[in-house]
Amino acid sequence: MAAKPWWRETIETILWALVLALVLRALVIQAFWIPSGSMIPTLLPRDRVFVAKFWYSFAEPKRGQIIVFKYPLDPKRDFVKRLIGLPGETVEIVEGTVLIDGEPLQEPYVKNHDNLSFGPMKVPEGHYFMMGDNRPHSQDSRFWGFVPEANIKGPAFIRYWPIPRIGGLYKE
Repeated sequence: MAAKPWWRETIETILWALVLALVLRALVIQAFWIPSGSMIPTLLPRDRVFVAKFWYSFAEPKRGQIIVFKYPLDPKRDFVKRLIGLPGETVEIVEGTVLIDGEPLQEPYVKNHDNLSFGPMKVPEGHYFMMGDNRPHSQDSRFWGFVPEANIKGPAFIRYWPIPRIGGLYKE
């Protein structure tokens, strides 16, 4: 059997790389760009993160995770926020303090508070309550409601850009 010409090897390699990249993007991991300051100081505008799209096939979303999801009012747009309220919990905000089932939520990641009040509202089954870390500059579940589980793409787990800020997003 004769060896393949170099140009055919090159084309096959490129095609296999494209197929692999498409499969990875569709099922495993996807890169996202942060367009706004709603997650400051955790994520800054123009940061880039990887999202583990497969993660919630094996584990339930947890409070405090940074999650990329389809915006409920326009599913063509992706949003990134922090998961605050789980299904069945009652979320209330009193002058900027988040209460979950009446207990104050410890939020060391929030550096820029506001004085808004909200609720109380019970998170429906199959839905989540999301908020940005930069509360005065975040359009989130306080304004447009709960995020259906089907809209969740996955947790952001690592910042890969800019280079000086490369690293994991969780201190745990």
